[in-house]
Amino acid sequence: MASLFQSPAELADACGADPSFICELVFDFTESERMAEVADALLPLTKVLLIFLGAWILGRVVRRLIDRSINRVIENQSQTVADDDEPMVAHGDEAGRLETFLELARRRAEKTAIQAERAQRRAETLGSVLKSVASLVIYTVAALMALSEFEVNLGPLVASAGIVGIAFGFGAQSLVKDFLSGIFMLVEDQFGVGDIIDAGPASGVVEVVSLRITQLRDVNGTLWHIPNGEIVRVANKSQKWARAVLDVEVAYDTNLNQAMSVIKEVADSVWHEAIPNATIIEEPEIWGVENFGSNAIAIRLAVKVEPGEQWATSREIRRRLKKAFDEVGIEIPFPQRTVWLHEAIDEPTSVVSAPAPQPEDFEPKAAPEGE
Repeated sequence: MASLFQSPAELADACGADPSFICELVFDFTESERMAEVADALLPLTKVLLIFLGAWILGRVVRRLIDRSINRVIENQSQTVADDDEPMVAHGDEAGRLETFLELARRRAEKTAIQAERAQRRAETLGSVLKSVASLVIYTVAALMALSEFEVNLGPLVASAGIVGIAFGFGAQSLVKDFLSGIFMLVEDQFGVGDIIDAGPASGVVEVVSLRITQLRDVNGTLWHIPNGEIVRVANKSQKWARAVLDVEVAYDTNLNQAMSVIKEVADSVWHEAIPNATIIEEPEIWGVENFGSNAIAIRLAVKVEPGEQWATSREIRRRLKKAFDEVGIEIPFPQRTVWLHEAIDEPTSVVSAPAPQPEDFEPKAAPEGE
């Protein structure tokens, strides 16, 4: 486009045969070839600055959207957990009902605080990862656009980056799998620190949950490091509620109605007392005769408890059952055998046998570590 105020020859001398809009505009207003040349030289730098300014603004917007989206997901999950919580019901006499209710309320408040802290940690972890990925993508595109402004041929660069990316993808596919699995675990809140889970290779209490690995401490104190990509299925024994199932065995000559009545009374006593770490949240149920064994009849008892308290509850009920059975005379069966002894009379002999040699001290061989 020809200049409005200068001749084509003068414009060509200042800005070249194909002048840019900025160079032509500066030359028209300043009538200075030097100013026009400087403006034309600064044009790519100005575009680069505008590109990175736009990338910065876009990054801020994306980060804000990520924060809002993650917080919305966490709030929805927290609301779902709150809606699924069992109502608190105090049991017992009038004197102890208020105290029991306050104790249950305190435990529920602690549980809610722990869940809120878990949700906050998940939000921070996911937000950090997603914002880092978004920033990397945005500024990478901005850098490529900036290089194009300096007339850099991006074809070989993009091709080389593609080849390197493919090679890295094949070499680190297990690592990428671990990270993707970790992200979905955090988003879906499959488990968190403090939960008791069965992850397939190991079972135990979750101590660390990261994007790449999960650390479990089993009942023997062993710390397991499990890559998230290798966790095919997870059994969480600490979410919302749990159930303790006890098969109580009695002898075959036991009055089953009496035995069931005693079992129910014992379970109800634990339920009414609301024992710490053994809190039953619903009335215990007797499901009936479960099995005819070789030495006993099994009666199944089921109690719904707070998550993670099924083992302590089972132990407390078994302890009380032993005492209750002893008081009413219900026998807890055990294997019994009848042994017949046959005495053989040998003829007297004058041969005196030599004393058997005494074995020397035996030193056991130490087992290797971990055995």
